[in-house]
Amino acid sequence: MRYISVIGVGYVGLVTGTCFADMGNDVTCIDINEEKIAKLQAGQIPIYEPGLEEMVRRNIEAGRLHFTTSYAEGLKNAEFVFIAVGTPSGVDGEADLKYVRAAAESIAEVMDHPMIIINNSTVPVGTGDWVADIIRKARKNNVEFWVVSNPEFLREGSAVNDFLHPDRVVLGSLHPEAANQVAQLYLPLRAPIMITDLRTAEMIKYASNAYLANRISFINEIANICEALGADVKEVAAGMGYDKRIGRDFLDAGVGYGGSCFPKDVKALAHMAAIHGCHPQLLRAVMEINQDQRRLLVRKVRDLLGGLHEKVIGVLGLSFKPNTDDIREAPAIEIIRLMQSEGAIVRAYDPVAMENARKELGDGVVFCRNPYELAEGCDALVLVTEWNEFRHLDLARIARSMRRPVFVDGRNMYEPAEMQRLGFIYRGVGRGYGPNSINNPSSCG
Repeated sequence: MRYISVIGVGYVGLVTGTCFADMGNDVTCIDINEEKIAKLQAGQIPIYEPGLEEMVRRNIEAGRLHFTTSYAEGLKNAEFVFIAVGTPSGVDGEADLKYVRAAAESIAEVMDHPMIIINNSTVPVGTGDWVADIIRKARKNNVEFWVVSNPEFLREGSAVNDFLHPDRVVLGSLHPEAANQVAQLYLPLRAPIMITDLRTAEMIKYASNAYLANRISFINEIANICEALGADVKEVAAGMGYDKRIGRDFLDAGVGYGGSCFPKDVKALAHMAAIHGCHPQLLRAVMEINQDQRRLLVRKVRDLLGGLHEKVIGVLGLSFKPNTDDIREAPAIEIIRLMQSEGAIVRAYDPVAMENARKELGDGVVFCRNPYELAEGCDALVLVTEWNEFRHLDLARIARSMRRPVFVDGRNMYEPAEMQRLGFIYRGVGRGYGPNSINNPSSCG
């Protein structure tokens, strides 16, 4: 058993701390938010993440998982201290490191024994050196410490599984022995462990997320070309995916990426590149295409209805992806606001994210209890988040209940021919708008 402290109880920190506790370690999670900590001490988690709440309760009951607002208490026996705080986007897209700085200064304030400080947050290249400098200057005595970069690769909605079954563990440090000690924590997972220097480890995270975002924007650009030329992007992606050099992952056309990672990390990497004299053309194109996908979906609805003013639009799905209640940078939020700006009356439904969306959107949206209530009397339905629940709807019932059976599928969840058979006027993303398709020709816009 090792003594681990985790600073921050957001998605990354809470999952990391809980999973390490489940592996038999003694873990204390620290956060300055008293309300969050009180709820966690009672076994109530502040986020929706499949499998996490039961794991939190199990490890609290076993005495391996603790929560506190006190750094002195939380770091009392710590051998390893994970910094897992937020790094939101600043004004120019740069990562805002105020929470990382606060964590480093708080560690230095109470540090009275040697410990390994691990940057788990996604931070700009060079942050590990910066954190070491902050602690070195602020510590009260000459206590030894070492800094390791350990970027996380957790996906919301599958974060517990991603932690316990990682593709790889990346560690970076100027002190190989410190990195090797952190590696020991991960050995039970039997995953490949890569040890490199601090800056390379930090860059691996940004490069990975930027590449995945690039794949999403690439297939969306191909989808728009497919619409103009009459090809079906789902078949195109399948054909591409059989090539071992390409693979099938992240080739699903739709309304673009969102969430707390891809938008923020691509912006931050582009900012880092620009201020160091590089010209990140590809990264800028990735971001521009992603924004365009949301506008294109709104244009489809507008064209099908002959305008949006006083039209009733139902939005299926509000979270940025299935199996999470996170609406940060969610495509649905921007799509709703764009439609509202043209006078649309918007209704919405999501299995778990409506409380968060209500805080963001206020009373301007009618939140419905289920998809059938949502569809009643609508001029159009727009599917934005591909929750599994939506795969099993009684679509014929929905079509009958709508004022106009217009359905714009922003995730290509349904098959065009079947939707037409059920009576819908259906549009997907890049689903074949040529002369032989069931839809009318379109253009790249």
